[in-house]
Amino acid sequence: MIENSKLAIVGAGAVGTSLAYAALIRESAREVALYDINSAKVAAEVLDLAHGTQFTGASRVTGGDDLDVVSDANVVVITAGARQHPGQSRLEMAGVNVEILRDLMPKLVQRAPDAIFVLVTNPVDVLAVAAQQFSGLPPARVFGSGTVLDSSRLRWMLSERVGVAISNVHALIVGEHGDSEFPLWSQARIGPISLADWMLSRSATGPANANGSVPFSEAEFESIADEVKNAAYKVIEGKGATNYAIGLSGARIVEAVLRDEGAILPVSSVLTDYRGVSGVALSVPSVIDASGIARVIDVPFSAKEQALFEHSAATLRASLDTLGLA
Repeated sequence: MIENSKLAIVGAGAVGTSLAYAALIRESAREVALYDINSAKVAAEVLDLAHGTQFTGASRVTGGDDLDVVSDANVVVITAGARQHPGQSRLEMAGVNVEILRDLMPKLVQRAPDAIFVLVTNPVDVLAVAAQQFSGLPPARVFGSGTVLDSSRLRWMLSERVGVAISNVHALIVGEHGDSEFPLWSQARIGPISLADWMLSRSATGPANANGSVPFSEAEFESIADEVKNAAYKVIEGKGATNYAIGLSGARIVEAVLRDEGAILPVSSVLTDYRGVSGVALSVPSVIDASGIARVIDVPFSAKEQALFEHSAATLRASLDTLGLA
């Protein structure tokens, strides 16, 4: 564990401030530093958070509009980026955010040369590639939050469906953090039992065993996967943005680094010959510790999952080609 650890968050918008709040109440780091170019906004956010530090253990909050606030941070989380405007394509937004990172990353590395850098800004897989290139650091030290939140959504939906605690559901979303992501159903478990063998105690179409129980159907798997994929859109439609859950998942990644946990999380890093895929950042199970990504785990895929993974890689590669990042 890193004593007197410092977490720097770049961007004091809804996601950055939610991450700062989550990190404080979870005591993820000894110091949380918040940076934003909007001086009035960041000053107000720092004050609001600092006023509650009586209730957050030993943590302290600093911040401002001077990039030096990130100096000597152990982890830097980047949430800043341009918002998508009406009529603007996702790829156009990616181009704007790539240029922001082109200017920002060398400045951050200069101030926090030993930090682990975590990208949260979308499209996170494209920006993870850009940040790694512009920083000159190895992929182990510059990666995206990937599908950590998507996997949490999947586990929550499954826990609600089968009636067990979410901590006993072991399932991951892999690939792009976006429309080509998919659940790794072949490796999903409820406790020690594979999801394919888990019997649902309910009336349903299809063959049942003597107790009236039935297994998950392919239609149910597809429905759950689609619900996970579109979960963010549902939240955005109702409240304008997603912020609390991504703040919590970001704090969880930070803790894995600062506490040298060796936790397995599906973060997005630039891959080298991972199941035949290289040069793009996709989410796969990875061991996270004080060094960043200590190891990318080679997980068995079914033939269908391998095809979906290759499709996800092709989707990202097309975006990178368009942006001149390939």
